[in-house]
Amino acid sequence: MYIILYVIIAIVAIFILLALIAPKKYQVNRSIVINKSLPKVFQYLKHIKNQDEWSPWKKKDPDMKQEFIGTDGEVGFITKWDGNKDVGLGEQEITNIVENECVESRLRFFKPWKSESDAVIKVEDVGVNATKVTWGFSGVNKVPVNIFMMLYDVDKHVGKDFEEGLASLKKILEH
Repeated sequence: MYIILYVIIAIVAIFILLALIAPKKYQVNRSIVINKSLPKVFQYLKHIKNQDEWSPWKKKDPDMKQEFIGTDGEVGFITKWDGNKDVGLGEQEITNIVENECVESRLRFFKPWKSESDAVIKVEDVGVNATKVTWGFSGVNKVPVNIFMMLYDVDKHVGKDFEEGLASLKKILEH
């Protein structure tokens, strides 16, 4: 009887310890330089519908169902998607636009798991007809998800998708 009690106490103690030391936040971003003027790059990027042309997730499910609410390129615009197991079910809402600097949005995922993240696309002038684009997202891992995230490298997994998307974006904007 005491052995079972000690095992349960040990499991609970390990769980609490892991919950305390596991990462509470995550952040992933990647950058690329595009040989085009900053205003032209920004005008393209602030329209979320344009992501369909370069997003790695659209390539993973070109037949995903999409719905658009509001005016694209303005705060409050929402795009909703319902796709295969690779893209899931979710929505993205533009929450802030700083002209020729950044587009911020809120990502809400409902399937295959429920989560929320803050996404941003930033642009920076790095020379004549050269614009650095940084694309990323961040969020909070709640317990017990933060424990499982100790075994899953978000940066490695999602980072390669960001790199692929930025490479496609560069190809589109430079041609």
